[in-house]
Amino acid sequence: MYGWIWRHLPGNAWVRAFTSFVLVLAIVYVLFQYIFPWAEPLLPFNDVTVDQGMGATR
Repeated sequence: MYGWIWRHLPGNAWVRAFTSFVLVLAIVYVLFQYIFPWAEPLLPFNDVTVDQGMGATR
């Protein structure tokens, strides 16, 4: 897959590397701005159960 993307990017190796870097930054931006906030309520990270037994200290 990465080879296919690399072959279809325009320019020489430096331009392709820069374009790849910009594409990665764009994907990370979309993930953090749109995908992760949408999926966060669906994930069970806030469903934590901790029992405070007899040996629990504060």
